[in-house]
Amino acid sequence: MHKSISMLLISSVLLAGCGQSRLNPLNWFGRAERIEAPDATAEINPLIPKQSLFSSKTDVYEGQLVPVVREMKLERLPGGAILRVTGLAATQGPWDVRLEETNNGEPLEGVLTYELRALPSSTAVGTERSRLMTVAVFVSDQQLERSRSVQVVGAENSLISRRR
Repeated sequence: MHKSISMLLISSVLLAGCGQSRLNPLNWFGRAERIEAPDATAEINPLIPKQSLFSSKTDVYEGQLVPVVREMKLERLPGGAILRVTGLAATQGPWDVRLEETNNGEPLEGVLTYELRALPSSTAVGTERSRLMTVAVFVSDQQLERSRSVQVVGAENSLISRRR
């Protein structure tokens, strides 16, 4: 114990004595300098990829409504809630599952509505357990304050959770 305290004391005294040394952590960075901002119109950022002639101009999500919405839970968190939804797809292997807001995320007549969508795969039907999917999205307190209920819509059914 005494040995470690004495080593700590000796090393701190030695480093404090290194005023202009590179070993002193206070000298690792220099003082801030004022530089002129580059002209935004003069340069193009090389890290942003250029649009290809073969790529589409806008990426449109082409997910289809999931047939069955099985379960919906709103789990409260500081600043909002997590909306967790489980759905049952028609075939195995759906991918890019999303909860898409309808009406740009604004409640319509007090109902905040989401659509459960996924990109389907071309595989076999398979067992029910292999077709289950779960997706979640954060809903802010501001969105929840403007709505009385949250609804998730599927192709065949929808689930709704009302405020208590």
